[in-house]
Amino acid sequence: MKRLQDLPHKLADAPDAVLAERAGDGDAQAFEMLARRHGPLMRAYARRLVRTFEEADDVVQEALITAWKDISTVQDGTAVKAWLMRIVGHRAIDAGRRRKTHESLDDQPDAPDRKPTPDEAAVARSARRALHGALGRLPEEQRRCWVLKEFGGLSYGEIAEELGISETSVRGRLARARTTLVKEMEEWR
Repeated sequence: MKRLQDLPHKLADAPDAVLAERAGDGDAQAFEMLARRHGPLMRAYARRLVRTFEEADDVVQEALITAWKDISTVQDGTAVKAWLMRIVGHRAIDAGRRRKTHESLDDQPDAPDRKPTPDEAAVARSARRALHGALGRLPEEQRRCWVLKEFGGLSYGEIAEELGISETSVRGRLARARTTLVKEMEEWR
């Protein structure tokens, strides 16, 4: 007979597909394990897409609420990570729309841990502005691949599935994007 205290350990060892199936059947502990497993990556991705740590936390919380409601619709449990990251991306876009401003990246607050010197802040703003501009000049398909890989942490296979293209196409788009960004960001290296 299984003891209740053994359950979390066994859930921690379960693959995403098993957890997603159980969560889809209403198992809150299985969903919690998915949230614990992928939450840090979801937060890191959200932080790249929104302005503040607090907003990133809100985005992740909204994404998890959406995921809990829709987990039963997941067709391929092995793609749960990509599915969660996609939800985070959508919630981050929603957060930006709610903000109703279209200020540039250079207005983002600096990390709260240590206040940068005025020179450091100016250099960081310039670098962010340059990266934002360089990303904006990339073709849309290259930019999407690059953001999913670099900010989202998705694998080539997950990006291919997300965008509905082959892994070979993902690799090609990423290679072209990286080549362009290296050239455009040369002065910041």
